[in-house]
Amino acid sequence: MRRDAVGSILLLLFLLAPAGTAAQTPEVGRILGRVVDGETGRPLPGAQLYLQGARIGSLAGVDGRFIILNVPSGQQTLVVSFLGYTTKTVTNVAVPAGGTVMQDVALDPGAVAIQGVTVSAERERGTVNRALNEQRQAVGVVNAVSLEQIARSPDGDAAAAVQRVSGVTVQDGKYVFVRGLGERYTTTSLNGARIPSPEPERRVVPLDIFPSGLLSTITTSKTFTPNQSGDFSGAQVDVRTREFPSTRQVSYSLSVGGSTAATGRTVLSSPNEGLEWLALGRTRRGVPETLAQYGNFQRRAPGPQEMNEIVNSFRNVWSARESVGRPNTSFGGTAGGTAELFGRSMGYVGSMTYSHSQSAQIGQVRALPRLDGTGAGTISEIDRYEGETGSTSVLWGGILNLSTMFGPNSRIALNNSYNRSADHDARREEGFSENLGIPLLIERLRYVERGVRSNQLVGEHQLTPRSRLDWTASSSGVVRVEPDRSEVVYARLADPASGQFLAPVWAGGSSEGAVRTYGELAETGWESAANYRLTLGQGERQHEVRFGGLFRWTDRSADNSVYSISSFPLTANRAAVELPPEEIFGGRYSRPGDENFNVLPLGQGGSYAANDILGAGYLMAEYTLSPGVRLIGGARLEHSDVLVDAENTVGQATQVNPVYTDVLPSLALNLRMTEQQTLRFSVSQTLSRPEYRELAPVQYREVIGGSNVIGNPDLRRTLIRNFDARWEWYPNPAEVLSVALFAKQFVDPIERLYLGTSGTAVETFSNAEAAENYGVEIEARRGLGSFDRRLERWSVFTNATLMYSDVRIGEDAFATRTEDNRPMVGQAPYVLNAGLTYATPSARSSATLLYNVVGPRLTAAGGGNVPNAEEQPRHVLDFSLRAPLTRSLALKFDAKDLLDSPYKVTQGPVLRDYYRTGRAFSVGVSYSLTPRRDLPATIRTPE
Repeated sequence: MRRDAVGSILLLLFLLAPAGTAAQTPEVGRILGRVVDGETGRPLPGAQLYLQGARIGSLAGVDGRFIILNVPSGQQTLVVSFLGYTTKTVTNVAVPAGGTVMQDVALDPGAVAIQGVTVSAERERGTVNRALNEQRQAVGVVNAVSLEQIARSPDGDAAAAVQRVSGVTVQDGKYVFVRGLGERYTTTSLNGARIPSPEPERRVVPLDIFPSGLLSTITTSKTFTPNQSGDFSGAQVDVRTREFPSTRQVSYSLSVGGSTAATGRTVLSSPNEGLEWLALGRTRRGVPETLAQYGNFQRRAPGPQEMNEIVNSFRNVWSARESVGRPNTSFGGTAGGTAELFGRSMGYVGSMTYSHSQSAQIGQVRALPRLDGTGAGTISEIDRYEGETGSTSVLWGGILNLSTMFGPNSRIALNNSYNRSADHDARREEGFSENLGIPLLIERLRYVERGVRSNQLVGEHQLTPRSRLDWTASSSGVVRVEPDRSEVVYARLADPASGQFLAPVWAGGSSEGAVRTYGELAETGWESAANYRLTLGQGERQHEVRFGGLFRWTDRSADNSVYSISSFPLTANRAAVELPPEEIFGGRYSRPGDENFNVLPLGQGGSYAANDILGAGYLMAEYTLSPGVRLIGGARLEHSDVLVDAENTVGQATQVNPVYTDVLPSLALNLRMTEQQTLRFSVSQTLSRPEYRELAPVQYREVIGGSNVIGNPDLRRTLIRNFDARWEWYPNPAEVLSVALFAKQFVDPIERLYLGTSGTAVETFSNAEAAENYGVEIEARRGLGSFDRRLERWSVFTNATLMYSDVRIGEDAFATRTEDNRPMVGQAPYVLNAGLTYATPSARSSATLLYNVVGPRLTAAGGGNVPNAEEQPRHVLDFSLRAPLTRSLALKFDAKDLLDSPYKVTQGPVLRDYYRTGRAFSVGVSYSLTPRRDLPATIRTPE
């Protein structure tokens, strides 16, 4: 994985070097663009294009793209025709001398005898328009965030960008919730292909690993059609990386910033070992070889001298340091265009981004609830700790996408991406331990790396004028490594002579006084899919039949080992126990002959391996009942075979092998009420399978004193019926008003439960009996110029979702019920996004103010009469400003979280979790080298 990362950096740095441009005769230019169906947005390969009054023309390729070379400069008239569609004449196409003009064309279905239409050429549409056009022409309910919207916001990654979509919320800055449903009901794909998750607790992909600088669009599909994977109900989120641009371009960007919680303040930090700045710090961390040979101590236990060797082999880093927070930095670069390779014209884009930041969670509070034993049902607070966490984060990534044509009817593309991140945390907190009955000081040092790789080979083939085949073969891999987490606990004890002093808890024999944790997860996936499309009928009565299949194989391995160090002999040595832990564990008390320490594996560990094979096939049809009325129906067959082998720290093995075969039907009706209005109806059945970690009965704990999380091998998959209706109105290309109603019915929904115990708290997973989810979504985007011409540069947008859910717990639920009915875990009663944008006609200057709030939502359901854990609303206000300094140089200023609203989770009267992150600011510049004499991004068909 390290070689892959370094190789990716070198390759992308080479690609981002400015390239020369090819010359072109100044008196002529080029016209390039794409021909699509005006109703569905699908490409029209083979469409004929020619210039009126000149013997110059071209044919559209398999993806609808075309290029017309050697066009005389000046005003031209373009004629576009295709069998079964109305011929369109585009006037006033301004072709620059030595340059390129973009002109997309949408043809309307119609009988051959219908007279052609004439329109005037428009300037190239912005990406907001294009995103709305895709939303308008989609089969189901779709929302998209465009590259332009991302650029006008301070969003640094895909997770921040996607929360601008109606009904979408993001938990912990990375996990997507749609329409109030937990992240398990949302799937993520990269350029259309599923990718694995680097998280040990979840199968969902955290979107914070995708830098926004690499993105083109983020599309959320909220209704199921048979050509989609059936394991979602909230949404299928497709993250699209950048495609090669319409002209050869090279651009660079650089920004600096900081936060009020960290920059210039004293923050906690953890010592570096080297290469953390590249997210490759694991090279000097990991399980010591001396310890690794004993495993979980079940087959072979170390003796006293071996214990000394093990203690000496640990990386001797335990204490958090204090330092002054430094500014945050980020930079990136992109190069794209076309190049000649082996006699073919190839489109390419290479891009890389890098960011390094420091942050802090200040005013931190955490506690656990306890049910008293009197039978009165009173909840009290225990294990309350207050402190602070300092974090250093690195995120970098790169893409290299290539595309070329093989004849006029075939296109092959190779998409490659690699992203890597690291979080280096130091945490210090003080509180009272209910179990030990004494006040404690806890310090935790944690370093986590994540990496995601994706390679995709894509083919599109227009077999005949009315049949099309596309296919995808992809390979992906993820890794998540927590190579060495350290936790050390001190007790604040009273001394009549000297007052309070700190005594290490491990010196009293506690197994939680000095702990080292080693975790590693690796997952590899292979996916292949093929789709065939056949068009029947003519003109406005065209129909389509589609069928295809998918095979996906996933292999995951995860291991988490936890070891504690304790000592009874040092208890009476006051001089020893008052030393810093680095001196105690530095070899002074673990020399040959010493018998001071005992090392034991803890129960908060274990390993599991998962193998997941999925095969699917589908058949669907789009039938035009009458002009503007389309019926879309079909079914998908999915067969899933999951094998999970788990082993806990004491060597107890468990094997789980759920096998399911499901038929998932879908039916949709789209009514085009007018040219600007569409009404959609949809009904479908989907499912949600248990995640690997949820099936594995091994324990995991985030921090000493926190909850232990354990899997449940008896989980069943969830079946969901989905009902959707949406009205859409597009008064102008960049404006929309839509209202959607949705309802969902769940059988055996999987929920995360919190179980109150007399000892350490436990969280697990259980099937409820049933659940229902209802809601309404409203989205509006409007230019203010329609109200007053003086406001034509201003636009507003808002989207709001109101939701209600109800879970019936059932008689066989895990643990005692706190209540028979409650909302679903992760469901918020409301979500609101709003924004105000000012943009010049060229869109080079813009200012955007963004607001987001999510209503209270359950993070874990209560059990054993303990109340539910509920995250409280956060009001988030962001601002972004873009302004050109020169033709090539632009300035950007971002301000995030201006209200500094706290993150707060409550559980009844108990404040379960609380902290603030401060306000963040950044200023950056970007430099674009776009030559005046451009090369086209459309690929030339070989002669």
